[in-house]
Amino acid sequence: MAQTPPPPIDNDQVKVVKVTDKPHAKGSLHEHKLNRVMIYLQAGRQDITPQGGKKITQEWKAGEVKWSPARGMHTSEITSDQPVTIVELEVKKDGDPGKTGNTALDPLKVDPKDYKLEFENSQVRVIRVRMAAGRSVPLHEHVLNRVVVCLTDQNGSMTTPDGQTTTALHSAGDFTWGGPTKHVEKNNLDHAFEAVIVEFKS
Repeated sequence: MAQTPPPPIDNDQVKVVKVTDKPHAKGSLHEHKLNRVMIYLQAGRQDITPQGGKKITQEWKAGEVKWSPARGMHTSEITSDQPVTIVELEVKKDGDPGKTGNTALDPLKVDPKDYKLEFENSQVRVIRVRMAAGRSVPLHEHVLNRVVVCLTDQNGSMTTPDGQTTTALHSAGDFTWGGPTKHVEKNNLDHAFEAVIVEFKS
């Protein structure tokens, strides 16, 4: 039974879609007018050929995240031998220099063992979280709107300071939208949970 893909997210800050590109199938000429965050669920290789320009070859590992600047007309082709599924986040707004996730309860400060900065620029901050089986993360906060992309299955509990607990159940490849929050988090699985968090500075 085929897994139903998560519905796209499309709001004033970002559009998120999950696409699967078949190998050795050259796409039609197209362009990307917005900067994007690309999260690759499988390892792969791709040729990108700008209109009237020289071919560029990109490679990535499973779970890797890349920043993809807006680009003009081009064609693309997966040149590795297996299909590649990509979660693509089109960033719609410029960043606000006054917006930052850097607070006293920033998860990068509270739990640097599990939360690692992938990269940051004027529009986004991208964090990778990897929680061991049964691991609990102390109270921390997310002050920016964000998209969470699960790289593994998720069964997690989030408890807010008022004692309310919610459970998040997701499959690898799912993505969710979240607003500012403060919580304690626990991985309820008997294996590690890994995800990529993309925060928006707009």
